[in-house]
Amino acid sequence: MDLGIIWFILIGVLFTGFFFLEGFDFGVGILLLLIGKDDTERRIIINTIGPVWDGNEVWLITAGGAIFAAFPNWYATMFSGFYLALLVVLVALILRGVSFEFRSKNESQQWRDGWDKVIFTTSLLLAILFGVALSNFIKGVPIDQTMNYVGGFFDLISIYTLVAGITTLLVFTFHGAVFLALKADKPIAKKAEKIAKPIGIGAIIVSALLILLSFLQTDLFNSKLSLVAAVIAFISLIVSWYLLGVGKAKIAMITNGLSIGLGVAALFAGLFPRVMVSSIKPEYNLTIANASSSMNTLTLMTKVAIIFVPIVLAYQIWTYWIFRKRVTAKDLEY
Repeated sequence: MDLGIIWFILIGVLFTGFFFLEGFDFGVGILLLLIGKDDTERRIIINTIGPVWDGNEVWLITAGGAIFAAFPNWYATMFSGFYLALLVVLVALILRGVSFEFRSKNESQQWRDGWDKVIFTTSLLLAILFGVALSNFIKGVPIDQTMNYVGGFFDLISIYTLVAGITTLLVFTFHGAVFLALKADKPIAKKAEKIAKPIGIGAIIVSALLILLSFLQTDLFNSKLSLVAAVIAFISLIVSWYLLGVGKAKIAMITNGLSIGLGVAALFAGLFPRVMVSSIKPEYNLTIANASSSMNTLTLMTKVAIIFVPIVLAYQIWTYWIFRKRVTAKDLEY
């Protein structure tokens, strides 16, 4: 298989890992103010992701680095076109990380409430922005014959991309609720299960709308593989919602993770062999062939990835295994 194709698939896998792991991070951040009614409950909620949230962001950094090294033209066009949006993402990620660290530095309730609001706002904003950004890859943006983005900020916003953003927001929030049902103290877990019901219904409805709009406004489903992946992802989301409702949170987490993974797979399968669609002319599309690095660069990157990706993966698995137990109020005493 061509190394360019291998790296295209690997980048899809990296985004899948990021959305699965950071997805429930964002969801937990959004639910912090919706479920946590006092400082103790909020500390428990934050501590469910405390040992892992920063490690989850490694997947995004690695995906960005992989795009930069394997597909420099894709990276250059994306960052020039999405400059303002990506700046907002970067600032939100920084503020969110600072909030987790600074919240406990002062026992003032006003201080902690302020940082809790920052966690909520940045988590909500990031959940929307990632959906908007990735949906633009397939919807199409103004790219000319020299691979330059020639549009403005508002060319990135449409009904389709907004629906995609709302979809990721609701799916990630539902994902966070499932995670809390698994990891939080029983009273908070019950609250998470309760709020997951309407959020899950919303996620199902908006996901169905996104699939419909993908048929009408994009060529995403010209690929049969993309269509199959999207349908199974949608069914998995429904199954996850049902399973959580009958108290099977562990299986619900797996099926919702499958839904997220297949959603990313549907996007990348529909894009292939393109990496970004031009809304000006199909001839101006960025493809694996015209956006990739030299064969020597791809070969070197492949050798490095074979060594380091399993190490990072093993470390994250170990981290989740060590912190696999529920977080209770008693744990806050340590």
